[in-house]
Amino acid sequence: MDVTIDTIGWTNVEARSWRRMTLVWGLTVLVLLPVLVALGAYMRMFQSNVLPSVAPEWFYAVLTLHSLGMVGAWFVGTMAGISYLLSKYTRPSLAVARFAYLGTIAGVVLLIACTLVGRFGAGWYFLFPLPLYAQGVWSPWATWTFFAALATLGVCWTIWTLDLLRAIAQRYSLGTALCLHYLAGRTAPEVPPMILISTVSLIANIAGLVAAVIVIALFGVQALGVDIDPLLMKNLTFFFGHLLVNVTMYLGVAMVYELLPLYAGRPWKTNRVVAMAWNALLFLIFFAYFHHLYMDFAQPTWVQTFGQISSYLLSIPAAVVSIFGTLALVYASKMRWRLASILLFLGIMGWGVGGIAAVIDSTVEFNVRFHNTLWVPAHFHTYYLMGVVLIVLGFIDHFSQDVSKAGEISSRTKWTVGLLVVGGYGFLAMFYWGGAHSVPRRYAVYPDEVAQGALYARLALAFIAVLFLGIVIYLWETGRRCLKGFAS
Repeated sequence: MDVTIDTIGWTNVEARSWRRMTLVWGLTVLVLLPVLVALGAYMRMFQSNVLPSVAPEWFYAVLTLHSLGMVGAWFVGTMAGISYLLSKYTRPSLAVARFAYLGTIAGVVLLIACTLVGRFGAGWYFLFPLPLYAQGVWSPWATWTFFAALATLGVCWTIWTLDLLRAIAQRYSLGTALCLHYLAGRTAPEVPPMILISTVSLIANIAGLVAAVIVIALFGVQALGVDIDPLLMKNLTFFFGHLLVNVTMYLGVAMVYELLPLYAGRPWKTNRVVAMAWNALLFLIFFAYFHHLYMDFAQPTWVQTFGQISSYLLSIPAAVVSIFGTLALVYASKMRWRLASILLFLGIMGWGVGGIAAVIDSTVEFNVRFHNTLWVPAHFHTYYLMGVVLIVLGFIDHFSQDVSKAGEISSRTKWTVGLLVVGGYGFLAMFYWGGAHSVPRRYAVYPDEVAQGALYARLALAFIAVLFLGIVIYLWETGRRCLKGFAS
């Protein structure tokens, strides 16, 4: 089960530094988790009419902080995990990892300032041109602090991504890392699946981050008085957002490919099917975001059609191959079901559940009814909360045991898993049920026509309490091991 860096000539000092850097990232994510969950609970309290005297502006400010915070926290969580696992095979820069950490902290501070102090509430999508024209709700300084936060995060994450690609290319070359020789029928040199998936994800991530830079620059141009096409801005924004969210999930899947075989006692090797699947994904991922724009009638029809086709096809190469691969790996194996392996397995399955809901929403006939309802947060909360979050928690638990040499208490493992599953899926069920009954999303207070939305929000709060208890038990066990490993 040991994943200690020892295969490419790291010195003991360097290996220890990598472990400590990974522990810093892990502890940071563990601190952010309950805070971000509490922000989500605050919004459901708002929608359940528990906070009738609070101004609605606070709902949207918290919505902005919660959504961007969750996406950012789990992106850096997967990047930190991948950086550590890649260092078994390559030599990423520890200095760049430290720079990315400091830049992320700076970006988070700016984000907190613009939302909780400046009440900036345009959401993660900062729908053009709303941030520039919200007089009386938030001040101009909050808008530009928000964009400064995005720019800071974008710069440090771009440099971090490029460094990991550099490390991969130095060891394998990008063509080899993409397993193009497998497509030609050759299996030498052998490439671990994690290298293939990480390379695909990091390349896609660069494209998304470049789009984010363009969006921020165009907002600046608009502020100078030059009109920018709103449809262009919306395409760029959702291109960036869809890529960042999906890349986070794919990096989590790469960690599953690397770690789950250690518990199953079987190798998970790259083959031609896996290579074809992930290379197809690298093409399709750039077009699937079109399903976010079905409501935009000015968008050319052929683009929308291609978006639906791409959304359908995207579920085949990555999700189907990985989910069936996971089931095949586990089937009839001498699987050691520990907290880490259970969370990794459940994370892949949660990705599948959320993916099915996403495919439903990406179908035009369903989308026209579901798109502006709670069905949308239902599906992306599924593959985030019950997908990538569980995978990252599984990695951190595995890593904490590796560095602390401390075992786990089986009874607490059962309670942790049970509470996370019951609380998580119960919370999500209220989103799905609300979406199926046309409860709108992004509403701070529900009108009388959809008053049942408040009831679903109250039920969701009960499940959040169950989920939170599972998180507390996890933090007590895994957090203590992380701290012990950091002190050693």
